[in-house]
Amino acid sequence: MRYFFVTILLGITGWTLTSCSDGPEPASAIVEAYAGPMTLNIRQEIGLKSPVVATVKHGDQLDVLAVRRRFMRVRAPSGKEGWCDSEKLLTTEQMARLRAVAEAAGKLPAQAEATVFDARNVHTEPHRQSPSFLLLKEEEHFQVLGHKLVERGPYESEIAKKIAKASAPPPRKKPARVRKDKDKKGRKDGEVELPPMPEPPRLPANWRQLSHRLTEAEVAAAERKKEERSALSMLIRTPQEAPKFEDWSLIRTKDGKAGWILTRTMTMTIPDDVARYAEGHRITSWFPLGDVQDGDQVKKHYLWTTIAKGGESYEFDGFRIFVYNARRHRYETGFREKNVKGYFPSALHPVEVTEGRKTHMAQGFSLVVEEEGGALVRKTYSFEGYRVRLMSKTPWVKLDDPLDLKALAITQPANQKPEPPPGLWERVKKKLPWTKKS
Repeated sequence: MRYFFVTILLGITGWTLTSCSDGPEPASAIVEAYAGPMTLNIRQEIGLKSPVVATVKHGDQLDVLAVRRRFMRVRAPSGKEGWCDSEKLLTTEQMARLRAVAEAAGKLPAQAEATVFDARNVHTEPHRQSPSFLLLKEEEHFQVLGHKLVERGPYESEIAKKIAKASAPPPRKKPARVRKDKDKKGRKDGEVELPPMPEPPRLPANWRQLSHRLTEAEVAAAERKKEERSALSMLIRTPQEAPKFEDWSLIRTKDGKAGWILTRTMTMTIPDDVARYAEGHRITSWFPLGDVQDGDQVKKHYLWTTIAKGGESYEFDGFRIFVYNARRHRYETGFREKNVKGYFPSALHPVEVTEGRKTHMAQGFSLVVEEEGGALVRKTYSFEGYRVRLMSKTPWVKLDDPLDLKALAITQPANQKPEPPPGLWERVKKKLPWTKKS
C-alpha cells in the first residue's frame, strides 16, 4: 500500500515538473538594437494607451522580434517583451558612431558658449525625428562646435532600413533553358504551328482628303489651340514648393556628451552690454580676447562673428572686435569687416610678432574667409592693446564635416611676419570707380 502511494506521488511530481519545463521557447531575434532616448517605454501593445511592461535607458541592448509598420516588438534586458517606435531605436553602427562623435568632439575647439531658455532635446543626427538621447535643462550652458545646413524631409530610421534589407527575399533566378529537339518543319516538341499572318489593313476611301497640305490659316488656328491648352494647363498646375532647409549646431555638454540641436533654439551667453550691438543679426561665435580693469570691475574685450539670416551654407558674413574703453565706461568697435563669407572653425591662439629685431608672443585669432576668386584662406590676426593687425594668410580647405579633426590645425600659432601695409598706389587703386565691383 505504501509503495502504491509513493508511486502515485512520484508520478504526480514528475508530471508537474515536466509540465513546467515544457513552456514555449523564446522568439529568436531578427536583429540587435539599442535604446536611443534617455528613457524608452516598452508597451504591451502598439497604442499609446497600452500599459508599459518595461522601461529601458539610453544604450540598453534590445532584441527586435517582429515588425509592424514603423513599430517593432522588442525584448528588454529583463526579458520583458513589448512594442516601441522604430524611430527611437539605434543600430549597432549608430551606437558606435555616437560614441565616436563624443570622442572626436572632445578634441574640437569651441566656437561659442550658449544656453537654452526651455528644455531642449539633443539628437543623434541633425534631424527633428532622429532619436534624442539627452535633454538640456533650462539655462544649461554648453559649447557650440560646428554648424550644418540640412534639408527638411522624411526620416527613415537606420534600424528599419537594416531589417528591410535583411528580410528582403533573394533575387529570383531565371530557370535554365531546356534544349528540345526540332522536327523537320523546324518546330519544337509539343509546339503548335502558328496561323498565317493576316493581310495589312487597306487605305481609307478618303485618304487623299486626309493627306492634303494644311493652309496657313489652319496652321495658325492649330497653334492658337495649342497655346490655349498650354496656358490652361499652367493655370491648373500647382507650383512646386522649394525645399526647406534648417540650421543645426553640433554642441558639447560639460560632461562631454555631443549631439545636434536646432540653431534657432539656443542663445549665446555673451554679456548683454555687448550683445545689444548685434543690430538684428544672429551671433554665431564669440571669444573673450583679454581683460581690462574698470574700477573694481573686470571687463573683457570680445571677438564675435554674426550672420544676417539663416539658411546659408557659410557660418558668418561679418566679424567684429569690441574693446572696452575704461575711461568712457563703454564698449567700442575696435575692428570690423562686413560682407564676407566665413566658415568655421575660428579660434584664439598666440601668435609670434616681430618688430624690428625683437620678437614676442601676443594674443591672436584666426578666421576662415572666402576671397574674391572663391578660394578659402585662413587669416591670422594679432591683438595687442587696442590694435588689430593682419599677420598672415594661408590656404584653407573647407571642412564638409564639423567633426573633421583637421579643424585642430587652426589652433596652432602662425609664426609668420605681418604683411606690409599697402602702398600709396594700392590705396588709390582701391578708390578708383572702375576697380570697384559692380
